[in-house]
Amino acid sequence: MKSFSTIRKAGTLLAATAAAAMLLVGCGSATSTGSAAASSNSTGSSVSTSASSTASSAQSTSTDAAQTVADADTEDADGTESTDASGSGKTLVVYYSATGDIQRDAEEIAKVTGADLFEITPAEPYTQDDLNWTNPDSRVSKEHEDESLRDVPLSTTEVPDWDSYDTVFIGYPIWWGTSAWPTDSFVKANDFTGKTVIPFCSSLSSGIGSSAEDLAKLAGTGNWQEGQRFSSSVSEEDIDSWVESLGITN
Repeated sequence: MKSFSTIRKAGTLLAATAAAAMLLVGCGSATSTGSAAASSNSTGSSVSTSASSTASSAQSTSTDAAQTVADADTEDADGTESTDASGSGKTLVVYYSATGDIQRDAEEIAKVTGADLFEITPAEPYTQDDLNWTNPDSRVSKEHEDESLRDVPLSTTEVPDWDSYDTVFIGYPIWWGTSAWPTDSFVKANDFTGKTVIPFCSSLSSGIGSSAEDLAKLAGTGNWQEGQRFSSSVSEEDIDSWVESLGITN
């Protein structure tokens, strides 16, 4: 039989072994719990990072979209990308010239603006005698006295590709304070809807008078401007300066 001392030592050893085992189990549990916590923290960090990335991407997309809208607004404002619904922006110079002065002015305006030209021609052209307003028996004198004679037939009133013109200059000599009758015939025969119309005239001494207003009434359509009167001796520089003031130079 073993002695009490030996049994006591064995018991003490067993107790120590059990305590050590429990300590190891506790450490393992703590380690496992810590790993789980760490894993949980890692997962949370991953989710947080992913959410942050998504938010950043959405913010970037929103910023890009806003910039696109801003760019589009800027392009529309300066006209570089937008389409002008009013038309092509072409300019036409229409004129009736009895003595050649208006023809010269019209050609200069067309040169400065890059416009096309269209000459109004009566079916029965006026002779020098017809234009002698000091003779009461001349053609223009009779037409002045009898308004029913002022409906002057033209060789044509149709302008090729008329609808493509947004701006129309109309030139004419002044007869008795208003536009020469052939000009009236052209204006009455055409539709000026959507067009800016700029009258110009030539005379020895008379001003533009009521000619621009009279033509606007005859037309009934179009955005008619005040117009400009030139003397028969106007210089090209003066014509150019007037056209440039309108902002319609080529």
